[in-house]
Amino acid sequence: MTHNATENQRSALSLAVVGAGLIGRSHIDTIERSRHCVLSAVVDTSPQARSASGKRVPLFSTLEDLLSVSRPDGIIIATPNSVHVEQGLACLEAGIPCLIEKPVAETVDEGLELLEAETRSGIPILIGHHRAHSPIMLEAQRIVESGRLGTLVAVSGHATFYKPDSYFDAAPWRTKPGGGPILINLIHEVHNLRMLCGEIHSVQALASNETRNFPVEDTVAIILRFESGALGTFLLSDAAASAKSWEQTSLENRSYAAYPEEDCYHLAGTLGSLDVPTMRLRTYPGERSWWQPFDQARVPLERSDPLEAQLEHFCAVIRHQVEPRVSVRDGLENLKVIEAIAEAAAAGTRVPLAHTR
Repeated sequence: MTHNATENQRSALSLAVVGAGLIGRSHIDTIERSRHCVLSAVVDTSPQARSASGKRVPLFSTLEDLLSVSRPDGIIIATPNSVHVEQGLACLEAGIPCLIEKPVAETVDEGLELLEAETRSGIPILIGHHRAHSPIMLEAQRIVESGRLGTLVAVSGHATFYKPDSYFDAAPWRTKPGGGPILINLIHEVHNLRMLCGEIHSVQALASNETRNFPVEDTVAIILRFESGALGTFLLSDAAASAKSWEQTSLENRSYAAYPEEDCYHLAGTLGSLDVPTMRLRTYPGERSWWQPFDQARVPLERSDPLEAQLEHFCAVIRHQVEPRVSVRDGLENLKVIEAIAEAAAAGTRVPLAHTR
């Protein structure tokens, strides 16, 4: 082993992963590829936990068991939503920074308790909205903020895809209220829209379950008003034979079928427009008029895995080199919008947002 390799190993942070489900195993794989950290423990009681840890690191049944014998540099919480706050509070009490998978909490009220505890402790928490680390999203955000589109006027978005019957057969709770695309899938889109368009002022929504006839929605149409004055529409469905979703267009997760010429967001401003994730940019070279042709270009991208970028960022957060890119406050704002959309769909009214300051 070379001197540099020895130094890198010594400087690598120790991370424990709590929850060895699908996303937990993704975190474990990402840690094992990283030069910034090493896996020190796995916490889970499921049969797949032993294979996830590969028998290379200690396996604990509970977070309390882990903390009674070990103090890793950081902890990744990839457990069910209902225990996010409880486990986040335990990490803060132990003085250990944590990455909590989205959503930050099951409800906004529970999340506020975590925010208050984090503020008192001074221990940082990163929320796992990994698309915030996507080079596609960061470049789109940079273009909007540069003013190349002018004043943002409107945005339209899609998350339309088809979940097979096996998805519901494997977990029947997904057919019940709380298991639909509003609470499972939309929170990713909300964070993307906030990154690109700013805070959301109010929402309206219509929901339908007429395709599958489950007690939970399968399709939702949403209208958004942003604090900037821009308006947006968003179409969400997990029962649509469509390729207009982030998973199918961004090429960031190769387990999904890929349609690189499709887009899921269109941003329109007073000077130009941008389609994401193809990054097709249209601006006027002179007079702005629908009779005049656009200059058209594709913004070049260097693609990378946002989970790897998020992990590197988390390591920098642990070392107090940067502030969390997605804070507990950000996670709460996303959750507030989700709750407002669910309320608007149920009541058929416009629901205003009260932001966490």
